[in-house]
Amino acid sequence: MIRITRSISISEDEIREVFVRASGPGGQNVNKVSTAVQLRFDVANSPSLPDDVRERLIRLAGKRMTDGGEIVLDARQFRTQLKNRQDARQRLVELIRRAAVRPKPRKRTKPTRASKERRLDGKRQRGQTKKRRGRVRSSDE
Repeated sequence: MIRITRSISISEDEIREVFVRASGPGGQNVNKVSTAVQLRFDVANSPSLPDDVRERLIRLAGKRMTDGGEIVLDARQFRTQLKNRQDARQRLVELIRRAAVRPKPRKRTKPTRASKERRLDGKRQRGQTKKRRGRVRSSDE
C-alpha cells in the first residue's frame, strides 16, 4: 500500500510500471538499458479514491490524463531504474495529495458604503474633467 494521506491509500496493484529506454545523453548505457519509467495509474476505475478527489485529480492531471482515464507519468531524469521509479511514484503521490485538498468555498461579500461612495466620487470627478474639455475659443472673435 502506498499511503497518500491519512484516509487515502492506493494499492501497488493499481499502478503499472513499464521500463523503456531513455533518450538523450548517457553514452552506450542509454542504448542498452531501459532505465526510464512510464507509470500508469487508472484514476477512473480506482476503488481507493473518493469521488471528489477523483474529479479534482482528473482536472489537475491535464495532458497527463489519457482518454481511458489513466494518468501516465514519464520519469527519465535519473540514470537508474530505481531512482526513476521512486521519482515517478513520488510525483503521483504529490499529484493525488494536491487533489485531496478541498478548495475553500468562496464567500460572497458586499461592498461597504464607504467604498461605494469612493467609487461614485471618482466617477463624478472624471465626469467633471470631461465636461471641462471643449473647443478653445480665441478672445478676438
